[in-house]
Amino acid sequence: MGSELVTAHHLRRHAVVYVRQSTPHQVLSNQESLRLQYALRDRAREFGWHEADIDVIDADLGISGAAAELRQGFKELVARVTLGEVGMILSIDVTRLARNCSDWYPLLDVCGHRQCLIADRDGVYDPGTPNGRLLLGLKGTISELELHTIRSRLTAGLLAKAERGDLALSLPAGLVRDPSGIVVKTPDLEVQARIDLVFDTFMKRRTAVQVVRTFQAHGLSLPRREHDGHVCWKRASVPAVIAMLKNPAYAGAFVYGRTRMGPTRRRPGGWTKRKLQADEGWRIVVKDKYPAFIDWETFERIQAMLRDNRAEYMRNKTRGVPRDGAALLHGITWCGECGHKMVVRYKGGSQYVCNHLRQQHDVPVCQTLRAAAIDKAVGAAFLAAVAPAEIDAWTQARKAQRQADEALDRAAAQQIERLRYEAGLAERQFNRVDPDNRLVAAELERRWEAALSTVRRAEEEHAARKGKESSSPVRLAPELHAKVVAIGQRLPQIWADPSVSREHRKALLRCLIEKVVLRRSARDAADVRIVWRGGETTEITVAFPINTVTALPSYPQMERRVLDLARSGHNDREIAALLTAEGFRSASRTDAVLPATIQKIRLCHRLKLQPRRTRWATIPGWLSVPELAIRLGVASNWVSKRIYRGTIQIDRDLATGRFLFPDTEPALRALRQLQNGAVRTINLRVNDRVQEGHQDA
Repeated sequence: MGSELVTAHHLRRHAVVYVRQSTPHQVLSNQESLRLQYALRDRAREFGWHEADIDVIDADLGISGAAAELRQGFKELVARVTLGEVGMILSIDVTRLARNCSDWYPLLDVCGHRQCLIADRDGVYDPGTPNGRLLLGLKGTISELELHTIRSRLTAGLLAKAERGDLALSLPAGLVRDPSGIVVKTPDLEVQARIDLVFDTFMKRRTAVQVVRTFQAHGLSLPRREHDGHVCWKRASVPAVIAMLKNPAYAGAFVYGRTRMGPTRRRPGGWTKRKLQADEGWRIVVKDKYPAFIDWETFERIQAMLRDNRAEYMRNKTRGVPRDGAALLHGITWCGECGHKMVVRYKGGSQYVCNHLRQQHDVPVCQTLRAAAIDKAVGAAFLAAVAPAEIDAWTQARKAQRQADEALDRAAAQQIERLRYEAGLAERQFNRVDPDNRLVAAELERRWEAALSTVRRAEEEHAARKGKESSSPVRLAPELHAKVVAIGQRLPQIWADPSVSREHRKALLRCLIEKVVLRRSARDAADVRIVWRGGETTEITVAFPINTVTALPSYPQMERRVLDLARSGHNDREIAALLTAEGFRSASRTDAVLPATIQKIRLCHRLKLQPRRTRWATIPGWLSVPELAIRLGVASNWVSKRIYRGTIQIDRDLATGRFLFPDTEPALRALRQLQNGAVRTINLRVNDRVQEGHQDA
């Protein structure tokens, strides 16, 4: 039966039958609907089209009509209509074409412009006429509303089941459903022990990377659930460990809504499904629904540790994991000028640098501070805060280490036991095969040999590790051992010991300190504000080494004191000690005044010291090297060099062991001639009688 809307103009084009079903399950189960859609070819022949002019587009089978992005068949249909190749589109229902008005109305516009008809089982419509467009528009709107209604009905039932925790979500390795549908722990004790070992190791090591390194060092693998539901053993990796640590099912919680559609960073304008963190708000959380490997408080503490380990300031504003760097406050320093987080720069010595504004707005660096002095001051404040608390560090450390070693040994033994079972299973399969079936027997024999090789290799590696641990047990230096086992051991003694790693010091510091705010108050000083975990603050001022002593704010007062003390007869060391006690400092030392600094200030004013007193008494008629240097107006070094070079020939005094020069006019005249270059050498040796006479004197 034809239609009055079909004209010869339409018959000169092709008729296209569009076939679609929403899901792959419908394609397999709802065969009757599929047969009715393909039967639309017969209806196209009834309208007058020849068999050769009837095309079928079924590329969208199993794809929802909610959007046209993934429907290649629908895109092909629109393209052919736009090119004027299609005279009629046939579908079992217009809802098969599109369930979204944003896709439906552009198709109507193109069909109306190109005079293409649309037909379903209810009739034939011309989108180019007002009545036809009205009917098709109403059908499209109802189709979109129907999709929303169906989705809401299904979603409501799903959410109601999820709120009770009865929705059957996929379970991680270690959890299974019994025949009645109740979730229980897997009966495989090795899987249970390995999951417990992952969480115990993370609580001790505090980073997922350290967990992976521990497992790989002991040759331990991780249980992972594949897409088909079976559990397999794979090499430990950071993503696998993080996935286990972030899965709330191990804490006994049923969680629905852990993913959300959001814009992707890689493709502008694109959308992707991303996993939400625990603090981002999961939709439904039902606690104590599954058997738990850890409690919920431990799970939340693990999530906080994982977030804090990520050192991404712009997105997370976290501190990052403690690393093996010289800077003690890495990750917890903040700028007191602009309020942004400071980074560590090791070029030219450890420094705390605030370069956030320079990176974002191309402005100069906010401030740069030397790290050594700040680390020392903050470390001292930390030790002062915890000094009253005594700890038994050695006992706790040895107990934790012993427990960790025992857990790793049990895991390795369980793994070897599983491999032996697999080797025995391969042997039994080989023994049951018909010997005449050589193809199957050869393959089973190869599997048996491979299983035996795996067992042998695992046993050898385990034995080698045990032998290495027994031959070289973990021992501390005798000095540290004596300190940590002593009763009343205090934290400062452990802190100062060189065997304590930098990571341990930083981790210990972060237990009490939330952050440290730095602001340079002067060229040689900075204000440091320590924010403790409880919210209390401590403010200290840290002095920095600088390049020159004249840049010190207290240099004018120190200069006056140096000149006054030098004129009063004090030497450089005495002046340095007095100024240190008065609170002055040198350029390179923040806690003391160096004698070299005093000498530099004194020489700048051409102020010479008076003859230095020695422990040797003055001997009448004889001159020591310093006394001779003062008499000649030269440095003592000038005289000493000429003695050792042989220019001045003189013997040591037998009683004192010093070089003594005769305090006579001929000897002084000869020395002045040597000083002026008139003579090249002089001989001031005396005979034993003179020396003996001097000794008697």
